[in-house]
Amino acid sequence: MKTNAELQKDVQDAIQYEPLLKAAEIGVTAKDGIVTLTGTVNSYAKKTEAENAAKSVKGVKAVVEKIELTFGRDWTQRDDNEIAIEAVTALKWNWRVPADKVKVKVENGWVTLDGELSWHYQKEAAEDSIKRLLDVTGLTNKITIRSEIHDQIEAADIVGALERNWSIHNEDITVSVSKNCVTLTGTVTSTYEKDEASRIAWKAPGVCALKNNLVVEQAE
Repeated sequence: MKTNAELQKDVQDAIQYEPLLKAAEIGVTAKDGIVTLTGTVNSYAKKTEAENAAKSVKGVKAVVEKIELTFGRDWTQRDDNEIAIEAVTALKWNWRVPADKVKVKVENGWVTLDGELSWHYQKEAAEDSIKRLLDVTGLTNKITIRSEIHDQIEAADIVGALERNWSIHNEDITVSVSKNCVTLTGTVTSTYEKDEASRIAWKAPGVCALKNNLVVEQAE
């Protein structure tokens, strides 16, 4: 099991390995698997990139993100109307997001997405379209999933998909299905593995809700 110092060093290395974050001043502390990120960056994309890098490290049970967003003295931030126009355009040009299905609200640079889509990957695609836009200070994704597929969800299909993924030790994961909801229980070794299990489960046809109850535990 990693010590706090070892986990801190691994997370620092993971962050510095990302090209987008090489010049970023991000502080890392670790205690009992809980990693806290501090510092300042000049884009929302860098905040999410730092969080994702930390989550990918084995032994990280949770990430507390306290990174501040500052655009710099010479930066003139666009108003909410301009950001909204750019956000709508970005969604329009993303072929994975169905046209006219996602509504955008912007308040003080914070973008909120709302609407109803058929697949979770479409919800993720909508979020990806927004988070790299300039002047965005934060993002709330309130899009809900209503599948057009009404066939019974097969837990065995999800288990098979988990088995095929190299990064997941699926023998410690149990998949259960109730109507259109999938529940994952068991243990994994990183938050990355936990998130990856969610991503795979969401791909199953008919899934409208997912409960990820996986617990992150460091390997002995």
